[in-house]
Amino acid sequence: MTDSIENNIEENAAAPAEVSVDGQHVKQHSLKDQIAADRYLASKKAAQSKGLGIKVFKINPGGSV
Repeated sequence: MTDSIENNIEENAAAPAEVSVDGQHVKQHSLKDQIAADRYLASKKAAQSKGLGIKVFKINPGGSV
């Protein structure tokens, strides 16, 4: 899902923000709004993942005993 969003953001950044043809006017969301939406969706996905995102383990030093 994030790949398609990133691709859409790249395509929209390359395209014009507004277009007028034969009296019809089309305007897309600003790039800033699209990036904010992408960050929101990424944080929402991260919040749904299981675990805390950190791994705790004990290190045993190797050596002669």
